[in-house]
Amino acid sequence: MQRRRFKHVVSFPDDLTREAERLRAEAEKLPPGTERHDLEHKARQAETGAHIDEWLKSPGLRPPE
Repeated sequence: MQRRRFKHVVSFPDDLTREAERLRAEAEKLPPGTERHDLEHKARQAETGAHIDEWLKSPGLRPPE
């Protein structure tokens, strides 16, 4: 049985950044409270994940040869 394969159209950091923007826009529509705070927290986590992914892929972090 073969695995189904698909191409990623959007890179992982770009996907996380879009998700963060979507969550922030959704949070702005809500009144202050727990639900809004949770959405803003998830948006910050997505942005942090995108930054960490970019940091890990930076050329300064290559192992010695």
